[in-house]
Order: sequence, then C-alpha cells, then structure tokens
Amino acid sequence: MRVNKIKTAIAEHRPVINGWLAIPSSYSAEIMGHQGYDAVTVDLQHGMIDFASALAMLQALSATPAVPLVRVADDTPAQIMRLLDAGAYGVICPMISTAEQAQRFVSACRYPPHGNRSFGPARGLLYGGSDYPLHANHEILTLAMIETREGLANIDAILDTEGLDGVFIGPNDLSLTLTGTASAESTHPDMLAAIERVVSRCREKHKIAGIFCTSGTAAAHRIAGGFNFVTPANDVMQLGRASREAIALARGTEIPTTGASGY
Repeated sequence: MRVNKIKTAIAEHRPVINGWLAIPSSYSAEIMGHQGYDAVTVDLQHGMIDFASALAMLQALSATPAVPLVRVADDTPAQIMRLLDAGAYGVICPMISTAEQAQRFVSACRYPPHGNRSFGPARGLLYGGSDYPLHANHEILTLAMIETREGLANIDAILDTEGLDGVFIGPNDLSLTLTGTASAESTHPDMLAAIERVVSRCREKHKIAGIFCTSGTAAAHRIAGGFNFVTPANDVMQLGRASREAIALARGTEIPTTGASGY
C-alpha cells in the first residue's frame, strides 16, 4: 500500500503544511496539489463541495505529490466510509467534543476488528494499491476537530481514543465559544490558554496537533508554538488576497486587508 507521507513526516518530526479547498473544482485541486503542500484537504463542511465534486477533486489530487484529505460535514459513518472509498487518505472530522464521538469517528475509518468500516474500497485500491485492505487501518489519517468547551475539557479522553492520530483546532469556532467572537488568530487570554492546553496534551501523548491559520506567517507562528500540522488559509482566502494585491498594485493604492466577503 502507498505510504501515508503525512505520518512519515510526523514520525520524522517534520511539520506538515496542508492546503485547503473550498471551491468545487478539480482544476484548482490539481493546481494546489502541485504547489508543494504535504497534503491538501477537500472541505465538505463549509466549502461549496458535494460528493461528486469531491470525487473529481480527489482524482485530480491523486496525480500530484500532495496527500489527499477530506473534512467531512459531521461524524456520520456512511459519509466517512464513502469518502475513504473515494480515495481520501485521511479524514478531519468537525465538532468532536467527547471520547464517545471520537470513537465513533475512528471506528468509521477502520476495518474490523478495529472499527466498523464496511468493505468496498473502490478508488482506495486504485490510489493505495492492491494490498490496501491489509494496511488501510494503519495508513489512513484520523484527526478530530476541537471546537467547543466540552471538547477542550475532554481533550485527554479524546486523545486517548485508540486509532486517533491527533486533533485539529477549528480556531474560529473555538474562539467563538470561548470569547464570543470568531477569530482564527485571537489573542484573548482564554483562547491562548486553550491552544496551549491542546498543544501540551498532544506533545505529552505523542499525537498530531493541527490548526487552521489565516496566512503563511500565522502558520509559521503556530509551528514555532508547537503545532506540527498547519493550514495556511484556504483557496478562497488566498484567491481573494492575491486579487486585492494585484488590483492595488495596478492602481497604486493601499492593499486592503479583507474583501467584501470578509476573506
């Protein structure tokens, strides 16, 4: 089976730089996959992407060096299994607040006896190789998103879930629940304490600590702070930022920090 390069990087203590796709386009997925990202995530939660688009995007990513990941809408097992069968090599699952939810998520990603994933790997065989069923339980990445007070309080139990590779902080949701304001780069004391709590627990338990960031600069700051899986903005944010910069340079005006959409 094809080795999951994310797990190799983590084992070698190299940070993973993860791209993020919210625009339903196989062409943009292919472009992103060739830019040097270690992995690229297809977002089926907040992006404009359905299963048919996700399938085409995973196919496009398969022709690039980036490891194809997905963020699912929730922990529904059928959805998770279908995307793994479509060739995703890892799953990021939102709103995991309890050990029970974490176990349900991981079980959907693992074949028996370690889980309840139904057999029918389809594109998994094409991307992973003919021996995919024998090694998928080890190679498929599982990251649970920490976005709530409850999830933060249960971080130890969540990280102790057998088969869970680590956690991924959704900073906007976590900031919203802790401070009342959605801010990915919040400096509120409660948010800073929450982030340090997650990073320290991941370090102690040798699990992946991931987080979404608003820029490459912010991602570098997170890596310096102990994170080993960072996403430096998504395609929408990068497209908007590059467009504003090009327009401002052409007009000789100041570059606005955000566009009409807030990105």
